[in-house]
Amino acid sequence: MGSQARNGVAFVTGASRGIGRATSLALAEAGFDLVIAARTVAGGEVHDYSASARLDVRRAMPGSLDETAALVRERGGQAAVVKLDLLDRSSVEAAAAAASRAFGAVDVLVNNAVYQGPGTMDAVMDLTPEQVETVYRANVVHPLLLVQRLLPAMLERGRGVIVNVVSAAGMSDPPAPPDAGGWGFAYGSSKAALIRLAGALRAEHAGAPVRFHNMEPGLILTESMKAQGLDAAMIEQWGGAPVEVPAAVVRWLVTDPGAAAWDARTLHAQPHAQELGLVPGWPPAAG
Repeated sequence: MGSQARNGVAFVTGASRGIGRATSLALAEAGFDLVIAARTVAGGEVHDYSASARLDVRRAMPGSLDETAALVRERGGQAAVVKLDLLDRSSVEAAAAAASRAFGAVDVLVNNAVYQGPGTMDAVMDLTPEQVETVYRANVVHPLLLVQRLLPAMLERGRGVIVNVVSAAGMSDPPAPPDAGGWGFAYGSSKAALIRLAGALRAEHAGAPVRFHNMEPGLILTESMKAQGLDAAMIEQWGGAPVEVPAAVVRWLVTDPGAAAWDARTLHAQPHAQELGLVPGWPPAAG
């Protein structure tokens, strides 16, 4: 795919804010029309962001699909808004069907949305089986379902890119408990499972002109992290980067011929963006 206007159609989940919104805008600037999905369609909606059973974070977060859609259109792209609840299979099925209908085809799938409820940041001994099943349904089963629904048409057309947003939490042991700068077992293991998807797809579709990528963003400071007070401990442990960094790397994966070398591999966004200078002014010069 080139970088001329109206390259095709990208379907981005979790696009109401954070990495998903920034990725949608980066792809709009690269010439894509967008199908954007999340559970927050309009501003002011209240949802549960309590990543641990010890927390109570039911509130309205900044950002919505309607706001993202307006920003996409400002950048010259068309935008179709699709409500998506990662916990509801019928919602996921409906979102995949709506994405396919919106502009005739989906050329790029960015599996970015992630479950943010209880169990995500709970310690092993505090987890319930129901919490673990919920985390896996949202972070593994339903992203897989989106691939199953959208990949056949990509294979038939002979083009497409699938980007799964993964996590370093799925690649290593936590350095501390979840409440002290680490992460929960349920979240980390779900992301470890998702990491395996790109390689499995490549093995099963060897030679097919569709690419499968993992993009690991590193610590990105999101609205939900700040709301839960998780940002301070994690910043101290891991540093951090703005949402524009992983967004620029997804754009690179989708549009740059050099991305073919990363097929069925995991690309770490922050060092890659720094090496290629994908985000002007980041990282800021030391001084």
